[in-house]
Amino acid sequence: MSETTDKNKLSLEGIEQMPLERFAENAYLNYSMNVIRDRALPSVSDGMKPVQRRIIYAMAKLGIGPKAKHVKSARTVGEVLGKYHPHGDSACYEAMVLMAQPFSYRYPLVDGQGNWGDVEDPKSFAAMRYTESRLSIYSDILLQDLNTGCVDFIPNFDGTAEEPKALPARLPNILLNGTTGIAVGMATDIPPHNLTEVANAAVYLLENPEASVNDLMQFVQGPDYPCGAEIITPKSDLLKMYETGKGIVRQRAVYKVEKEGIVVSALPFQVSGGQVEKQIADLMAKKKLPMVSDLINASDHNNPCRLIIVPRSNRIDCDELMNHLFAVTDLESTYRVNLNILGLDGKPQVKNLKQILSEWLVFRQQTVTKRLSKRLDNVERRLHLLEGLLVVFLNLDEVIRIIREEENPKAKLIERFNLTEAQVEYILETKLRQLARLEEMKIKEEQEKLLAEKKKLESLLGSQARLKTFIKKEILADVKLYGDERRCPVVERSEAVAFSEDDLMPSTPVTVILSKMGWVRQASEYNADAEHMTYRAGDGFKDKASGRSNQQAVFITNLGRAYSVDIRELPSARGQGEPLSSKVNLQQGEFAEYVIIGQSNDYFLLASDKAYGFICKYEDILTRLKGGRALVSLDADAKLFAPIKLSDKSSDLLAVASRQGKLLIYKAEDLPVLPRGKGNKLISIAGAKLDMGIDGVAAVAVLPEGSSIIIHCGKRILNLSASEITERLSVRTKRGDTLPRGFQKVDCIEVVKAKTNSSEEDPAILEFSLE
Repeated sequence: MSETTDKNKLSLEGIEQMPLERFAENAYLNYSMNVIRDRALPSVSDGMKPVQRRIIYAMAKLGIGPKAKHVKSARTVGEVLGKYHPHGDSACYEAMVLMAQPFSYRYPLVDGQGNWGDVEDPKSFAAMRYTESRLSIYSDILLQDLNTGCVDFIPNFDGTAEEPKALPARLPNILLNGTTGIAVGMATDIPPHNLTEVANAAVYLLENPEASVNDLMQFVQGPDYPCGAEIITPKSDLLKMYETGKGIVRQRAVYKVEKEGIVVSALPFQVSGGQVEKQIADLMAKKKLPMVSDLINASDHNNPCRLIIVPRSNRIDCDELMNHLFAVTDLESTYRVNLNILGLDGKPQVKNLKQILSEWLVFRQQTVTKRLSKRLDNVERRLHLLEGLLVVFLNLDEVIRIIREEENPKAKLIERFNLTEAQVEYILETKLRQLARLEEMKIKEEQEKLLAEKKKLESLLGSQARLKTFIKKEILADVKLYGDERRCPVVERSEAVAFSEDDLMPSTPVTVILSKMGWVRQASEYNADAEHMTYRAGDGFKDKASGRSNQQAVFITNLGRAYSVDIRELPSARGQGEPLSSKVNLQQGEFAEYVIIGQSNDYFLLASDKAYGFICKYEDILTRLKGGRALVSLDADAKLFAPIKLSDKSSDLLAVASRQGKLLIYKAEDLPVLPRGKGNKLISIAGAKLDMGIDGVAAVAVLPEGSSIIIHCGKRILNLSASEITERLSVRTKRGDTLPRGFQKVDCIEVVKAKTNSSEEDPAILEFSLE
C-alpha cells in the first residue's frame, strides 16, 4: 500500500494541482477578458476592434492605399488571418465589408469595388474572391502618423511580426463611425456622429477642460446616422444619454406630400424599403389599413429611397396617416445606446461624452508628443551627421587618403577630426561620388532648416499651451479636409399614436334597435323605421339609437347600470336579433330600458322622476366589463328618463316640469358633470312629497340655443317661443313657474330647434315621458 502511494506521489510531481471550482472560474474569467479586450469592445484611442484595426493595418502594409489599384479582398483577408488575426475568414471578411458599406458606416474606411451589398440586403455581398478593395481617403485619419514613431507596436500572435497596439487616430473615430458588439456579460452600442460636430466639441474641451456634457452638446446635437432620417428623441433625453452613457435614440422617416401621394425619401438606420413595403402590404392585406389604396416602391439608382404611399382619398389627413404608420411599422425605429468602451487603461467602462473625448485627447496628446519627440531625435541625429559631413567637405583629400592608406580608417578618422563613431560610420557608408558633390552651402542650408525645426519642436514640447494649440490646429485642418454637413436633423416631434381598431374598421351608418323583451339588432341605415319592423310574438319596439358601425352602443337598464357592446357584434336587422343577455351579464331582474350611441366627448343628461340627475360624459359611460358598471343611483321606486344628448353644454338650457304643474328653466351648466352617482336636484321639490309620490318630475328636456318648446298635456299643447323661454330663465334651486290652468299635467316636452343653413336631421321629439 505504501509503495503504491509513493508511486502516485512521484507521478504527480511537477503537475499543478487546484480545485476544479477555481480552475473553471479562472478559465472562464480569462476567456471573458479575452473576448472583451480582443474581440468585442472598441478602444477609446482609435475606436476600433482588433479585427478592424488589423484589416486597416494589413492593407496599409500591403500598399493598398487610397491612390493604389483595387486588390482582391481575398488577398487582404489572407494577410490578416496569416499574420495578425488567426480566426475565421468569413467573420474577418464581414468586418471588412461593414467598413466598406456607406449605408452602415458614416465614414467608410474601405473603398470597395464590386458587390458589397445594399440597403435592401446588407448581407447580399459577393464572396471575397470576387470583390476588390483598397483603403478609403478617410483611412488617412487613422494611418497618417503611423510611421512617425507615435504608437507602440506589439508582437503578433506567433511572434513573427509586429502590429500596432492602437492606430494614431487624428480624430475621435470611436464616436464618428460607432460600433456594436456583444462580449461576455456586457455589450456596446455606439451610434455614429458627425465629424465636424465631434471635432469642434473636442477642440472646445481641449481649451476648456472643466466643460460639462451640456456645454459639449452645443456642438454635438446628437447621433448622425448615414441614412438621413430624422432624430426625434427630445433634447433632454439626449442630454441624459450623453451624461450617463446609456439611453435610446428614436428615428423617424422623412416624407413629404406630393401629387403622387406621400413620398418617403429617407428611412431610419438599417431599415430597408422592402422591409417597410412588406409591413404595409401585410396591413393592407389584413384590412388594417383601409385609408391606403396603393404602395409604390420607386427607389432606383438616382433615388435610393423613394416609397410612395397613395391615400384612398384626398380627404384623408396624410399627417395622421403617417403618424399611424410610424407607430405600427419600422418607419419609426428605436436604437439602444450603450457607450461601453475600453479605456486607455484597457478596462471596459460605460463612459459619458466628456469622458470619451477627454480620454481621446489624452491619447492624442501622447501620440503627438511621441511623434514630435521622435522627429526631434531624428533632427538632432541629422544635424550631428551633417557636422561630420561638413568636416569631410572641408578636408576631403585628407579623408580620402586616410580611407585608402590606413589599416583602421574608422579609428584614424575619429582621432584625426574628433568625430563620433556614428559620424564616421555615416561617412564611410557614403559613396565617394556623393562626397564629391557635397557643397558647403547646401550643408549649411540644411543645417539652418533643421536648427529652425529643432527650435520649433523644442518649443512645442516645452510648453503644454503651445502643444494644445498645435493639436487644435491639426484637428481643425482635418475638419476642413474631411468634415461634412449633418445628415440626420434633430427635430421635436409628437409621439406617434396608432389608430384604434374602431378607427380602422369600415364605418357605415347603422341604427341599433332594442325590443321590449330585450332583443337587440342593427339595421344598416341611419334612423331606420324600427317601429314597423317584425318582432317575435308578444314583443315590440322599445328604443333605438343611430350611429356608425365602428362605435359602441350603450344599454342603460332599469337599475341604472350601463353595458357597452360593439355595434359590429350585433346581429343584422334582417332577423329578429339576439337577447342582450347573450352579450352582457345582466343581474337578476334587470332589463334594458334605453340605448344610446355617441362620441367620446359627447355629454348626456341622466335624470330620474325623483327629481335627481346629472350630466355625464359619454366616455365615462362606456365600459369594457361584461358585467357593466353602476351609472345612476336610483331610489327603490324611481324610474329613469331616457338619456338626452346635449348640443353644447355651455349654452344649452334645461326645462324641467313637475307633476304639480311647475316649469323650471335654467342653464345646463348649473347641473354638475359626474362619471356616476345620484346627482343633484333638478328642481326644488320637498323631500316628503317625493317620498310619498305626491310630486316628482313629469318631463325633462334639453333646449339648444335659440330653440322653442311645445308642452304636451293630453290633447292640449302649450307653445313657448325662444324669447318667452329667456324670460322664464331661472336657477336650479327654484321651484319654477306655475303653468296655466289646464296645462299642469305635462306628458312630454317637445323641442323645436332653431332653423339653420346647415343640413341637419329632421327635428324630432328628443324627450320622453314615462307613460
